[in-house]
Amino acid sequence: MKVDLEIPDSTLSALRQSPAEFAACLRLMAAAKLYETGSLSQERAAELAGQSRQDFVLQLSRLSVSPFQGVEDDIALLSALP
Repeated sequence: MKVDLEIPDSTLSALRQSPAEFAACLRLMAAAKLYETGSLSQERAAELAGQSRQDFVLQLSRLSVSPFQGVEDDIALLSALP
């Protein structure tokens, strides 16, 4: 599926990115956020980002997103057990 977006030239200029660079950045950020919120699995988010799962996980740390979504809740529950 293809989605067309109109991005002002001033935005690309401010970011100093080409349209292709901006598209890749936008895909990565959207994928990371959808993964972070639990909307997509790590595998599907990596696919959306156009990256291997390993590369996607490495990019998550750059974006301050934990690669262990949901694990924090499990650890908290386990630590509360007697």
